This record gives sequence, C-alpha cells and structure tokens, in this order.
Amino acid sequence: MSQHADLDWRQEKQRVETVEHLINKKIEEIKENTGGLKEGVIELRKSFWEDVTVNLDDAHEIGETFTSIKQQAELLSERERTHKQFYKKLVNLIKLKDNPYFGRVDFKEKGESDPEEVYIGITSLMDENDEDFLIYDWRAPISSLYYNFSPGPAHYEVPEEKVDGEISLKRQYIIRNGQLKSMFDTGVTIGDELLQEVLSNSANTQMKSIVATIQKEQNQIIRNETSKYLIVQGAAGSGKTSAALQRVAYLLYRYRGKITSDNIMLFSPNYLFNSYVSTVLPELGEENMRQSTFFEYIQQRVGKAYEVEDPFTQMEFVYGELDRSDYDLRLEGIRLKSSKQFKDLLDKYITHLSQANMSFKDIVFRDKTLVTRAEIEEYFYSLDKALPIPNRINLVMEWLIVTIKKAEHRERKKDWVLEEIELLHKEDYLEVYREVQSNMKGEDSFDDFEKEQELLRKKYVKTKFNPVYGMVKKFRFINMKDMYEQFIQEGLVEESSDVKLAYNWKEIVEYTTENLRSGILLYEDATPFLYLTDKIEGRKGNSGIRHLFIDEGQDYSIFQFNYLKYIFPNSKMTILGDFNQGIYAHSIDSPSFLPTETLVEENETSEQIILSRSYRSTKEIVEFTSGLIPGGDKIEPFNRPGKKPTLTLIGEGDKVQHHQAILKRVKELRSQFDSVAIICKTGDQSEKVYEELRDDLEGLRLIKKDTTSFEKGTLVLPSYLAKGIEFDAVVVYDASGNDYGREMERKLFYTVCTRAMHELHLFSNGEKSPFINDATMGTYETNTV
Repeated sequence: MSQHADLDWRQEKQRVETVEHLINKKIEEIKENTGGLKEGVIELRKSFWEDVTVNLDDAHEIGETFTSIKQQAELLSERERTHKQFYKKLVNLIKLKDNPYFGRVDFKEKGESDPEEVYIGITSLMDENDEDFLIYDWRAPISSLYYNFSPGPAHYEVPEEKVDGEISLKRQYIIRNGQLKSMFDTGVTIGDELLQEVLSNSANTQMKSIVATIQKEQNQIIRNETSKYLIVQGAAGSGKTSAALQRVAYLLYRYRGKITSDNIMLFSPNYLFNSYVSTVLPELGEENMRQSTFFEYIQQRVGKAYEVEDPFTQMEFVYGELDRSDYDLRLEGIRLKSSKQFKDLLDKYITHLSQANMSFKDIVFRDKTLVTRAEIEEYFYSLDKALPIPNRINLVMEWLIVTIKKAEHRERKKDWVLEEIELLHKEDYLEVYREVQSNMKGEDSFDDFEKEQELLRKKYVKTKFNPVYGMVKKFRFINMKDMYEQFIQEGLVEESSDVKLAYNWKEIVEYTTENLRSGILLYEDATPFLYLTDKIEGRKGNSGIRHLFIDEGQDYSIFQFNYLKYIFPNSKMTILGDFNQGIYAHSIDSPSFLPTETLVEENETSEQIILSRSYRSTKEIVEFTSGLIPGGDKIEPFNRPGKKPTLTLIGEGDKVQHHQAILKRVKELRSQFDSVAIICKTGDQSEKVYEELRDDLEGLRLIKKDTTSFEKGTLVLPSYLAKGIEFDAVVVYDASGNDYGREMERKLFYTVCTRAMHELHLFSNGEKSPFINDATMGTYETNTV
C-alpha cells in the first residue's frame, strides 16, 4: 500500500470510528428520552380519567366535560406521536451502527472553490449540533451522483433546479459491525468487488435492500417521477423487483407528507413472494405498502357469486395431462378471453344492454315477491336512455327502496308479526322492548300498551326488512351471472359478425356455460365478469392508490392490464416483467409481455427500460440458460464464476435410480448451502415427489399454492411458485422431453433453471428435453447413471 493510500485508509478508518462514537452517543440520548417519555405515556393512560372532570348535570357542564376529555386525549396523542418519532430515529441509528455508509463522492459545485465530501448510507445522519450532514440518505437528490456518474462532469436535480459540478472522487466501502473492512475507488457506479461480495452470499429467506449496489439503469427505475407508465423488461435475475421496492422507498421519501404507504399497492405473483419481499421496506425505515395477488383481489370482488378458479389451477390444467378431450378447447378459450378483442366485444355488449336485455332478480320477502324482475326491467328502461347505465341503476335502487318501504308498512299490521314477537326468546324480546321504551322518550299516557305494540311491530318488521334493504343497496337485484352467461351464449356472437372468433367458438361457449352453471368461474372469465359488473354498477375504482406496482407483468393478459387501468384511474403504474418467463397460456407465444399500444393512450406518458444484465446466477449458469431461449445472447452475465450446470441422464422409467441420484446430489448440496430447491413441473408432481423423498431427506418441506412463508432448507415446489424467488442450488426434478418437450414449455423450463444462484443440476428420466440441445456447446456437463 502506498504512503498516500495508507494515509487515506487511516483517515477513513478514523472517520468510521468517529461516526460510530456519535451514533452510540445519539442512541443513548434517545434511549434516555424515550424511556422517560414511554413511562409518561403509560402513566398518562393509567390516570386518564383521574385528570378528567366529568359532570353531566346540564348542557354547560357537559360541554366542560367534553373539553376536558378532548384536551387530555390530545395530550396523550401528542406524547405517543413524539414517542413514535423518537423510536423511529432509534431504529434508524441502530441500523447505521453496523454499516453507517457504503459510498462517497467528492463533488465540487460549479462556482464553489472546494468539493463537498458526500457520504451515502441507508438513512441520513447529522453532526452533533444537527447542522451538517455526516451521512446523506441514499434517496436524497445529491446521492444520485453516486449512482449516475463516474468521476468528471456531473449534476443532480433538486425541485425546479439542476445543480452542475464535477466529481473528483468516487469511493465504495465495505463496513461490517462498525469496522472498515475494505474500500476502493471506482470509475463506474458500483465496482465488481462490492457486487462480488454481496452476490456470493447465500440466498436469504427474505429479499434484502440493494441500496449499496444499485446500478445506473436500476437507478433510472427508482427515481423516475414523470412517467404515467414505467415498463421494465428485465432478464431473470436482473434486479427488477429489487429496484421496484427501492422505488417505493424513494417515492415515500420524495413525497413525504403527500403520499404514504397506504397510497401504494403491489400486485405480486403469490403469497410466498409476499413473504419473500416483506422485509425490504422496513429495512429502509419505511412501512410496507399494501400487497395483494391479483387473484386475491378478484376473488374478494366476486364474493360468493361463484367459486373462482385460481391461476395455479389453470396452470395445472395447461401443464398437466395433455390427453384431455377439452385441452385444446380450453387453451383457445383462454387466449381469446385474455385479449383486447374480447374486451372490445364485451364493451359492445354493454352498449347493447343500455337499450335492451338487462337482467334483474325478483325482490322477495318471506317467500313473497315484492317486486318482480319484469317490473324492475320495465322501470329501468322507462328512464332516460341518454343516462349512463350506472346512473339509471342508482335511480332504480332509490325507487326500489321507496317501494320496499311501502311493503314494510303493510307488513306491520299482519298477524305473522305478532305471532313471531310472542315466540321471541326473552332476551331478544327485552332487547326490542327496551329500544321501544327508549324511543317513547318517557311518554306516559292511557294508550301506552297500544303504542308499545305499534312500536314493537315497527321495530321487529324493520329488523326483518334490513337484509332486503342491504341487498338492494349492494345492487344484488341485478342478475350479473345471467347477463355474463347471456353475453357468452348470445351477445358475443351477435355483436361479433365482423370479428374473427376462435375456431371452436361454439364448443368454447358450451364449455364455459357448463362451468358457469356449475357455479365455477374459470380464471380467464373472472376479469371479464368483474369488468361487466363494474360497468353496470358503476366503477369500483380505488382512487386512493397513487402508485400501482405490478410484478411478473408477463403473467397478466391485455384484458387484465386494461381492467387494472380502469379500477385504478388516478394511479401511475410500474410494470415489471420478462417475456421469456411468460408461462401462462395467454403469454406463451408473446414476443413482449406488454404491447404498450393497448394500454397507453396518446395523452399519457410512458417509458420502457430494459435490464439485460443478470446478477442472480453465476456466469456459468447464465451462459447455459441464455441458450434455452431465442434472443438469449442479449443477456449479459455478471462475472461471478462458479460450477457448470450438470445434466444427469437416467434410463426412462427407472424411478429407483432417478430418486437415488437426486438424493445423493441433494445431500451433497445441503452440506454446502442453506437453500436447496427441488423444482417439479406441476403441483401434483411436487406432492408425489415429496411423499417419495420425505423419509430420506429430514426436514424436507413441500411448498403449495397457499404457503405463506419462505424458509431456508430443502424445498419441493412446482415451477410456477418458484417465480421471482432465488435459491442457492436448484435441482430440476425431471428435465426430460416428457416434462419439457412441447415448444410451449420452453419458457417454463427457462424460468425453472434461472432460479439457481450458485449451482444448477438437471436430472432427466429418459431422453433429455430438446431445449437443452439449444444450449451453447460446453455450457453444461453430462453424467449418466
């Protein structure tokens, strides 16, 4: 080490120690403050009513009492808020203590004589007097210099201004447990040394923050503020999901006070993935945004109208038994119902409904029809046809409530009311009676009994009619099921004479109708059904969501994207995907995961960012997997060396040898890695493999579609649940042409193989998959059992 470098090292080491000392001092100060504050909050809660003067003798005293309670509540609320703020500062300081910062740029602003040393960490730190920044939050405008520029001319943007200047030094640090382990100067955003150190670690049960290793192209995603639609096409392992989560943290920092985590929503591929990403934002000091799967969202909206098929059941159908008589028919139906064409036909049908064929249900009370469906239809079409359907539906609802109220009044005088009141349990009767008495407000007259009887009847009948009013206010008088079936059977064909329908459309109609009448809403029908519902009842849009994040965007159909745009009208969208991992039936043949022309309108802004560098897997694994797909040569591997993938060939049908070979390999891998995944093609296959191997592999865990937490260990799981997650080592259970032989299974095979970080091992029970033949020569090793 040169004399200059040695001086630099000692100075940087001294600075780390100084910062560490200051952090410890601030931690102790906050602990003292929060300790006393916490005790004060507890004491205030205990003595809340002792310090409140309660007097209800007259209106003036009641007002005084209210003011006293309000003041005490505000005092408690302020103490609790202050305690929460102190606690958040404490948590951030504790995080800084082990690794206070990871980067530095020396930036001389134009017109200034001396450069500023800008140190960057996961959160900011002020000096002892709270005057100057010792560490800048990675999301601060000035921190973008670190991610976007090499030494030389540079700039960063603050609101309404661009700050120009020059970077004279860019330095990166590895600090562990408050000790400076290494540092290096670099001309690029993140030096390979730091990435190598991070990427060589074992897979985690939760995704970690990547703020120390954000690349320039990822930073573009994180700090984009202008685009209505930000579309990210990223190769497997390119860090698109990680960048998206850092983007959430950036938005919460940039627009603090304007948006909160409640204004941001993430649609993720499955429950397991929700668990996997759940710690990233808390690690950065932010609350988690709202998370859901698209299926969870639509299932909640459909309610009890149908049993909704989940997307994984659809996947089991697509990749399961191929000799089913309805196989090709179902695939054709999925592709049609996922298309923009299908949405356009449904829009035409909805326009037709404004003139005729709306379907309603009878309003029934005690097995007696109060209002017939024909009467509702007649009233609906008597309204001004220029009014939109939802407006007319609201007028119908108001008319129905008035009509039902009249029926309620008539029912009060009927004999059944008195008969049922007399049969009430004593407790129920007394509850009704007490309410009647309170309604009489202390009245005392010779006809008390008659008044009590009248009010008792009124109260009792109202309770019986409440469910009817509730159904009407929820629009349950509309027969949505009938209209969707009507569209499938008649409306679609009538409105589509100028559109080329699916080849087997009549058979698709029969297949769909059979499921609908059995109470099953196929996954491909769920979005069209909800779209029809919303267009009839009025948009159920969520205007509170300002930013919508859609991960695994290739899993969504064009219809689904347009529906999300419809129900989140005020939201910007960040859509992340990889068309090479398009494994749903509607996206298998797609050359891009989102044709923007079907989503983005002329007056809307959009930006597309392509991430072609893969960081997850070793160079050897990326070189092998990139040969499995067309255009794979555009994927750039990060230079992290490892072992070549292996392919073990086993005689077809020899299950004993197959399982023995896998057991031997898994046991070897378990001695080296924390996370080993045996990935099967389907859920059915996963369950069988689990049962056959569990006795020989202690602690083996089966991952199902309803599994909610991701844990280290040895796992067996189906291909589609592995999406978005990474493992130290992956064992592909059967890489033969029997499992991965059809062209439509190419992307599924690629997705499975790209889950591996350090080692990939394929076992073929019979002739190997033809996709392996497309891999570059020499990128894998072959063994024979």
